[in-house]
Amino acid sequence: MKNLLKYLNEVLGIQVTANPIGKSHQGQLPIYVIETFKLYNINLFSKDVVFAELKNAEGLSVLQIEKQLKQINKQLNKIVVVVLENIQAYNRKRLIEKHINFIVPGKQMYLPDLLIDLRESYHRNDTNKETLMPSAQLLLIYHILSSDLNWKIEEYPFKDIAQKFGYTSMTITKAIENLKSHELIEVFGQKEKLIQFRYNKKALWEKVKKDNLFVNPVLKTIFVDEKPNGLLLLKSNSSALPTFTNLNPSNQLYYAIEKDEFYALKKSNELANANPIEGKYALEIWKYKPLSIVAELTVVDPLSLYLSLLSNSDERIEMALEQILEKYVW
Repeated sequence: MKNLLKYLNEVLGIQVTANPIGKSHQGQLPIYVIETFKLYNINLFSKDVVFAELKNAEGLSVLQIEKQLKQINKQLNKIVVVVLENIQAYNRKRLIEKHINFIVPGKQMYLPDLLIDLRESYHRNDTNKETLMPSAQLLLIYHILSSDLNWKIEEYPFKDIAQKFGYTSMTITKAIENLKSHELIEVFGQKEKLIQFRYNKKALWEKVKKDNLFVNPVLKTIFVDEKPNGLLLLKSNSSALPTFTNLNPSNQLYYAIEKDEFYALKKSNELANANPIEGKYALEIWKYKPLSIVAELTVVDPLSLYLSLLSNSDERIEMALEQILEKYVW
């Protein structure tokens, strides 16, 4: 429940309190419901909502979850949201198809009864096909850009890849599973597994773009009056474009910061006058670790930069983005 409250605060910007459902209300519910869920009351946007935290997802089907949530809704007459620690892609799709409210803290918030559908690690498009996980996108972009570098992802086992990019072994394993699920790589080997991409870099980029698998690396932008101390921040947005294109630098200074680092600074009150409107420095909070491959660690990589600015309608930036593709993909 602690992770849920943190996620609600980070994504919705609200502080809420979770109160366990009283015994009198629990007594109205079948015993199997009480054994399956931990139930909490949370006031969300002036509505009393029951959050049903699944104790153990093993062996429980979406049909069973749907049936039990209906029982809770019927007895307590409140909107019910199931809280899941993790979820497989096919089950996530079924929950959405059935319009079942659910939250996977840190990954996805789907609350149709409250008209909310927010995703950080997943995205639903017209074909209901999930996008790349942020960590998977990082690996793919590095692979495309690493043709002139000595360190190649395809030459190292999972644990070395994790160490290279500063992720846990579990995160890299999930990222590789994500790439494999989209048929972008093959995995081989026994004791130490290796990966191999199925396309050359141009074909790989075109396939991922055609299938709408790319995600915008930027979660949100916050303005501050001073740069955070003790961090190597890479230039991003229009501050990075002059490195890769003939565009002149902007007056606003942009820097990329990984989301966990940002929230740590925010928690310790180390951000000077943080606000969403204006400031000397614009901090772009990224979903994955900002990666620099060129320019001696001063700017974010060109392809993540491209993806972060795709929705920008400025003609000068659109022309600059074409220059990036011509140089680093085509």
